[in-house]
Amino acid sequence: MDANCELCPALPNVLIDQQGKLNDTEVISSIERVRKDPMMAYIMDNMLLHTDIGHYGRLVFVMVSHHFLPPDILVFYLTRDPQVSVQDAHALIGQVNNKDYNPPKREKILEWQTTQNFQMIPQLDDPNFGNVYKTLVFPDSVY
Repeated sequence: MDANCELCPALPNVLIDQQGKLNDTEVISSIERVRKDPMMAYIMDNMLLHTDIGHYGRLVFVMVSHHFLPPDILVFYLTRDPQVSVQDAHALIGQVNNKDYNPPKREKILEWQTTQNFQMIPQLDDPNFGNVYKTLVFPDSVY
């Protein structure tokens, strides 16, 4: 993520220095890592646009991203969704952590998205879109 990208103004102030440059290279690197997956980039972009990504969109985001991003960044992204308060975000993160959910497979995401308006996998003809196990490297405990 370039320090002058269009997403920078939307990031938490703690990540921006006095000159408007991103200053936490570890978090920046982690955001970039998650965004390597096209579905996750799509979900994150929509959250930054204040789109209601639905319950399952939020659940998928946390189930995947909590392996890479610190809780405050998860809360930041989740609360861009107009349906989510800070308390809701913390509750969802806690639920995923407490139940030790693994990231969902593409088939499960496709099933879930039939129950809501926001489509996490808008490119149904691309078998790689939504296959987070193909594009991201998770901790060994996930596999």
